[in-house]
Amino acid sequence: MIKTYSIKPGQPLTQKQLLEISEARRHPIVFDSDCPELSPSMMRAFKSAAIQRNQKLKA
Repeated sequence: MIKTYSIKPGQPLTQKQLLEISEARRHPIVFDSDCPELSPSMMRAFKSAAIQRNQKLKA
């Protein structure tokens, strides 16, 4: 299950959110046909795209 939170910069996490994060760390990542594991070259391309997107958001 995916949970999404909108947190503003500087806003502290609640105890419930911190607990959910620590519990999620105990579970393995499960890849499937909808979300396959990325190859190293795909990971580099994804990281590059994210950096470019973030630079545009700051401008």
